[in-house]
Amino acid sequence: MDSNKSKIENQKSIDRRKFFSRAAAVGTVGVLSGGAVLASTNQGNQAHDFSQKTVYNIKEFGAVGDGETLNTDAINNAISKCNENGGGRVLIPVGVFKSGTIQMKNNVELHIEMGATLLGSDNYRHYPKQAQPEFRTHLDPEGWYALIYGVELTNIAITGLGTINGNGAALTGIPGHAVTHWDEMFGRPRSILFISCKQVRIEGLKMLASGSWMQHYLDCEDVIVDQIEVFNHFNKNNDLIDIDGCRRFTLSNAILDSDDDGITFKSSGAAASEDVTVTNCVVSSCCNAIKMGTGSTGGFRNVTISNCVIKHTRDKALPGSILGSHVPKNGISGISLQIVDGGVMEGIAISNIVMEDVEVPLFIWLANRARPHTDTAPVPPVGKIRNIAISNVVAYNTGNLCNSITGLPGYNVENVTINNVQFFNRGGVTEAAYANPEEHSGHLKVFHPRMPIHRDFRRVPEKERDYPEALHLGYLPSSVFFIRNVKNVSIDNLMFASNEEDIRYPVVAVNVDRLRLGKSIFSGDTPLSSAYALLHNVKEYDVEKPLGWGENEVLKVEN
Repeated sequence: MDSNKSKIENQKSIDRRKFFSRAAAVGTVGVLSGGAVLASTNQGNQAHDFSQKTVYNIKEFGAVGDGETLNTDAINNAISKCNENGGGRVLIPVGVFKSGTIQMKNNVELHIEMGATLLGSDNYRHYPKQAQPEFRTHLDPEGWYALIYGVELTNIAITGLGTINGNGAALTGIPGHAVTHWDEMFGRPRSILFISCKQVRIEGLKMLASGSWMQHYLDCEDVIVDQIEVFNHFNKNNDLIDIDGCRRFTLSNAILDSDDDGITFKSSGAAASEDVTVTNCVVSSCCNAIKMGTGSTGGFRNVTISNCVIKHTRDKALPGSILGSHVPKNGISGISLQIVDGGVMEGIAISNIVMEDVEVPLFIWLANRARPHTDTAPVPPVGKIRNIAISNVVAYNTGNLCNSITGLPGYNVENVTINNVQFFNRGGVTEAAYANPEEHSGHLKVFHPRMPIHRDFRRVPEKERDYPEALHLGYLPSSVFFIRNVKNVSIDNLMFASNEEDIRYPVVAVNVDRLRLGKSIFSGDTPLSSAYALLHNVKEYDVEKPLGWGENEVLKVEN
């Protein structure tokens, strides 16, 4: 009796361990050892273990891997046969397989093995315009074009240690096409475009040279992107990855390098980007490394970003790359959090980030461009940014544009905590530089040419209708933080300095309700600013003197 009871209890213990170990590993969406995407139990869909299904080698459907033969039909026929037989793996073997638009189907894994390359065609006719899907955004007036495309699919994957080469250097825009709403992106294919798809896995791949954005996941659910490497410097609009109105999305263990924005969150339509995690990534971008916006209609909520390195893009480019030809390699911003077309951003936690060389480490901006997400949608009201926590950040050798947290008059950014951070800018902002900015302007110098320079906080524009970009406020009258139209902000355990002299106030706060500047250390030699913080119309504040600040004033208050 006791022996049987012991066996039963032991079995229960094993079952619990199996259950909780699986739950901990995959959460609501996971990967079985054989590679299947596992749906959460409340979805009621039986997932497929692709590796245990039939393998459909595209060569058996007539594909030729010589880099010249067009294999669109062969690949699509293999995918269709795989889908008709209940799903499985479509194999792209060793070789270079040229193709136009590939139509993914339910329960299909497209597996690109090591030594294989899926090469995008250089002919626009091989990327037909796709039918308008049900989910609408401001992006679709000119239609959708893609190398790998799927809409309203379930249980799909692209895996392997092979390469997707979008051949973007050859796809610079349809000759003779007039610039319209979406200007030169017309006709240029994304390498991967999935719309309203569920249970998606992208794993192990190398990607380069997309025609426009590399990966665009729009209105998708339960997406895992893991262990990818991307180099995308071959065309304009070469974003790395756009997570657009998606739910339950994870991006992890990636090495990413782009000519345009890097890890980009959007909500271009009515759906929010929510329940998203990004972790363990190395990100390089000539524009914005990690960015929420521009499109913000649906909003952003419940997002964590952790354990990432942000630095200048690679010094050496691949053949055909446009790296460094039109934008600086060091990038504009490290992290940009923006609401400009309505929508709510809330529940954002960012931690364990290292940045090197970016012009602006942190840019939080609430504005009112108010772009409707479709031609028939109403003009969105002013959005909201609230409940933001940022911690454990090191940013060094950064530009002089300064971190900023800004709302609009009557529309505050709310509830921002910044803790345990280090900011070290290049500096060189002296009276001589202000008196003769032309002599101190140029790439990686004190100022960039043609950018506005503001010594007086009253002259810093709102620019609420402009395209959201960290450069647009220009050079601010502070060296570490510019805070305007904010309610409830706390900055604690701050370390700061400049590589060269900087006479600006470290902190300028304007129209702020409840400000805390807690423990801080000035790690430079001698502070040159007349005060640590300039406050104007700040209601309720608690400001501690930084260690190392010497006899200089702590506060200058103007009301």
